[in-house]
Amino acid sequence: MTTALQLLKSYLDNVRDPIAASALFAEDGVLELPTIKVHAQGHAAIQGLISGLLKQVPDFRFKDLKVWIDTPDKAFGEYSVEAVVSSTGKLYKQTYAGVLLAEGGKIKLLREALDTAAAARAFAKD
Repeated sequence: MTTALQLLKSYLDNVRDPIAASALFAEDGVLELPTIKVHAQGHAAIQGLISGLLKQVPDFRFKDLKVWIDTPDKAFGEYSVEAVVSSTGKLYKQTYAGVLLAEGGKIKLLREALDTAAAARAFAKD
């Protein structure tokens, strides 16, 4: 059985491939970022969310995973990204905190928090 941490690592490694990343989720799985009011449920919505992000930040990729909780069905970690936002030319430098709940070898929920001020600065057109 695939563990929550294995799923989190696979998601982080595959975020540049929206089809592969969304396939890690259960049919009714959820990817949400409540601090910016983003909620995507199901493969198509998750794939669309990731595709949209990659259009805005083509070099988006996660790095530097630090794991704080690792149980078979729950994982919590912090991970970073540094990439340029196409529309502004600004560096998007961010640390995410993500909690993942696994069920049946799939991601049931991945809830991520981020620094909204840093995101606003990177995406703002001056």
